This record gives sequence, structure tokens and C-alpha cells, in this order.
Amino acid sequence: MLHARMLSYLDEVARCGSIRKAAANLNVASTAINRQIIALEQELGENIFERMPRRLRLTATGEVLIEHVRETLKSYDRTRGRLDALKGTKQGHITIATTLGFAAGPIAKILYDYTNEHPYIRVSLQGLFADGIPNAVLSGDVDLGLGLNLQPNPKLRTLFGIDVPFGAVVAPGHPLAKKEKIRLSEAAAYPLVLAEPRMSLRTVVDMALARISVTSKPIVETNSIELMKQFVQLGHAVTFLNPLDVAEDRLTGRLRYLPIGESQTQSLKLVARQKGTIDPATSRFVEHLKRSLTKLTEADA
Repeated sequence: MLHARMLSYLDEVARCGSIRKAAANLNVASTAINRQIIALEQELGENIFERMPRRLRLTATGEVLIEHVRETLKSYDRTRGRLDALKGTKQGHITIATTLGFAAGPIAKILYDYTNEHPYIRVSLQGLFADGIPNAVLSGDVDLGLGLNLQPNPKLRTLFGIDVPFGAVVAPGHPLAKKEKIRLSEAAAYPLVLAEPRMSLRTVVDMALARISVTSKPIVETNSIELMKQFVQLGHAVTFLNPLDVAEDRLTGRLRYLPIGESQTQSLKLVARQKGTIDPATSRFVEHLKRSLTKLTEADA
């Protein structure tokens, strides 16, 4: 019923919400796409898209169909990857979404090491807020989602999970910097630079502070991990991050990471769609990612 060209047409129109935009992206005539969609709707006896004044929106039938379309396209890509592997090219395309903090932190070195070992692998990475990661995986935009404190979803499966502590991060000259471990109340006594409320880390930090009857009143809130790190380097402010966020900064001596005496952890998970298989290139990357993150985390145990 659906041939390869029609699959790509439907997928692009669903993403754009417009036949005209999809046609421009695919470099084909909009009339050709519209004609095929109308023919398919007549064959199904149902509308795939609801025609609204400014955009097209998937109907219930369209939602079911587009899920099949995207699974088919992904399956085709995986099959091509397996065929390439059989030919010895070891090619592949890894698509992953992760949090803004991870995108700005340890992922760069992990990807660098992996692509050095597998030079024919392409990687597409999206940095998102944690609540956007499951949708990116479920929609088929990416195959993998890596994030902290991801909410359970029956349509997703967990490929691996790691408990990651969070601690205080200070400048080398900070009064707390010489300590090996501190109490949360000690860190809270200094000016705080915190992740903004939409970030999962902020929720965990606020809950931990509430348990010691402290209400967070940060002098700076931001969704930029880099800004948080740079700000604390300049004075006596304290921020809260996990050891993965500051791995390189600690090696160079730019920052000090201080474990907190009270047990404070976040759950780091790598997820994929419940249905479907993972191609060989992505599977090898999953193992590399797990080893790398476990090594970085255990160094702070």
C-alpha cells in the first residue's frame, strides 16, 4: 500500500504541518504530494490530515498511520546499516537526544572517543530539556534518549540506568574547597547559582534543600551549565551539579566537586522505543556509552 516515496512524503508533511513546506524540503512539486495523499485517503476511506486554516493536523487515523510510517523508515535505515556492516564498511547513523547539561558536558568526549574508533559512524545529537526527551524518542526523531530523572513511560524501554550523585561545585579558592565532603547546609550558607526550575536537577536540589528546611533563593538561575560553572569560578558562590558535568573542569583544576554527606542521587537512564530493534552501530554505541558513564560515575563513589 505504501511505497518508499509515499512514506517520506507523509513523514515530512506530518513534521511540517504543510504540504508546501514539505514539498520545498523534499524538492518536489506540492501538487505531486497532495495528489498522493488524496489518493491514499480515498483508498483508506479516512482522512489522514485535518485541513485547518494555516496548517495540516494529523487525524486519529493519521496518528496511527504515521507511527507505522516512521517505524518502517527506521527499519529501512537499520536494514541498510546491517547490509553495510556485512560489506565491511561499518557505517551507521546514531541519533540521540540528551539534556542540555550533558550536551554541554561529558558527551563531547564520549562521542569523540567513539567516532575516533568508528570513523564511518555519523552522530546526530539534540540537546533538550528532560521533559522533551521521551517525546523525541517516541516521535522517531531520535533512536536514543539519555537523561536524568526521566519519567516512566510504557512505550519506552530502559537500556541501562545509573545512579548519579549530585554535589556542590565551587572555585578552587572557595572556603569549602579544601574539604573532601560537606553537608548540604554548609553549601546552602553561600550565594547559590542554580539550574532554572524547568531543569530536572533543580527539582532534586529544591527537594533536598526542603528536607533541611531551606528555601532556595538563588542569585542566578539559568539553563546553561557553562554559565553556572563560570559564575562560581569568579567568587564564593556555590552551584549543584553531578560529577559528569564537571569531569573536565576537575581534571584541569578549574573547579572543585564536593560530595554531599547526605545521600543525594539522580537516576540517569538511556531509553529507546519499546517496539522495534536497535541496529548494530547503535548497539555498539550503547555499550560504549554505558562503560564511559559508569567509569566517570564510579570515580566519585
